Amino acid sequence: MGLGLIGRKLGVTQVFSESGEVIPVTVIEAGPCVVVQKKTQEKNGYNALQVGFLEKEEKRLQKPLKGHFAKHGTKGFTVLREFKIEDVENYQSGQEIKVDIFTVGELVHVTGISKGKGFAGGVKRWGFRGGPATHGSMFHRAPGSVGASAFPSRVLKGKRLPGHMGNAQVTTKNLQVVDIRPEKNLILIKGAVPGARKTIVVVKRPK
Repeated sequence: MGLGLIGRKLGVTQVFSESGEVIPVTVIEAGPCVVVQKKTQEKNGYNALQVGFLEKEEKRLQKPLKGHFAKHGTKGFTVLREFKIEDVENYQSGQEIKVDIFTVGELVHVTGISKGKGFAGGVKRWGFRGGPATHGSMFHRAPGSVGASAFPSRVLKGKRLPGHMGNAQVTTKNLQVVDIRPEKNLILIKGAVPGARKTIVVVKRPK
């Protein structure tokens, strides 16, 4: 369990290492995040920090959220997330958490909503091989047989079929932190992370 940050994916680019190697990176505007609520084992059954990202005008907050932020003495935020940590005593409501909690070279998990691709067939969605592409085969990209004969006379749950592809929560694990730029609240992570530009993502240490 470890603390993390809420961020916004800005895009992809490349940087050069000291040896001249080209490294593809994703640029994430991570934080600053603010501690909204501190949850404890005694009161809530587990230790965690609820943090907020992207300030929101009070007049645009719904009444329950407005009361929640007022109770803990913080401003309103657009995005709220929880991070389970072992020790919450060192944190207080209103405290800022910035990208300097991470170090260059460490591995992180990034969670986001993947790009939606609409309705997709079995070949695109699941990587099915498909049938012969030659003229006259009559079987190219169709799913093929999916039933189970007389018993149980139904399609079993979990069968890979055509359907809605993407627009789901995805976690890409063990990505390396290439660079941190605290003055701009930026973190550069090697490789690709889920989602389109401006997608909200969560960057956290592996458990």
